[in-house]
Amino acid sequence: MTAVGGTSGPPTGHMVTVARSRSVHGPWEHCPHNPIVRMQGAGEAWWSRGHATAVEGPGGQWYFVYHGYENGYRTLGRQTLLEPFVWTADGWPRALGGDLSRALPMPGGRSGAPHGMARSDAFASSSLGTRWTAYGTSPEEAARIAMGGGTLVLPGKGSGPGDGSVLTQMVGDRAYEITVTVELDGEGEAGLLLFYNRRLFLGMGITGAGLTSYRGGMPMYWREPAPAARTMQLRIVNDLQIVTFFYSLDGKTWTRHAVRSEVSGYNANTMDDLASLRPALYAAGKGQGVFTDFRYRALG
Repeated sequence: MTAVGGTSGPPTGHMVTVARSRSVHGPWEHCPHNPIVRMQGAGEAWWSRGHATAVEGPGGQWYFVYHGYENGYRTLGRQTLLEPFVWTADGWPRALGGDLSRALPMPGGRSGAPHGMARSDAFASSSLGTRWTAYGTSPEEAARIAMGGGTLVLPGKGSGPGDGSVLTQMVGDRAYEITVTVELDGEGEAGLLLFYNRRLFLGMGITGAGLTSYRGGMPMYWREPAPAARTMQLRIVNDLQIVTFFYSLDGKTWTRHAVRSEVSGYNANTMDDLASLRPALYAAGKGQGVFTDFRYRALG
């Protein structure tokens, strides 16, 4: 089984082909109905489908497990798809196709089991490596991150999100809200982001003297008139790729940031990096960020 074409790029370019041989050295026979998996048109729910693995499920039903981009939501990155297939009489796999945006029935009529992971984090214990991932961090740097007892202490480095300490979390919802309490300890800044990579992110951080806002991987030209504070609650709402920032001093009265963003361009075709736009916490400078009560809420 071979992945053909670019993983991103034109949505019809990625596909799966099959060849077989009695020896790894060949000769190889190509499947007569290659490609066996491929997006055919722009109206399909999943684009750039490829890199398939064949697995046998309950009751002898076979499936392809592969990745694809959700139509209109490349910001979510490559997501895992499951498609049933059958073996033909002459021994080739043939995908059954269908609407991959719809749920598959559980084999044998059984009910589903509990699944998924809570995205909110009270930082009662360390969830580094499970819920949170340290981005571009050496083992020595990761060892300095303290998480537990209700707080996350993230040592700063660099001058901003692009070269600072960043923790990210994978999500799959089209619309969600994230909120966290941030305290800046020492010099620098700390805050809340939607982070694609070091070159592309948006969000805001407290500096003690006010709020630094980012969009397109750069500080915004328009300075938000937030009060000077070393502790602040920050919130980002990503509603179907329309992003709005909020901040509060008491968690009750919230101020909406003056600048909103449309973020569908934060994807692999823009940055040539097979990642996704995901919630993140960061700390930069000589101080550290102290985070409490991270909350994630899916919308709709």
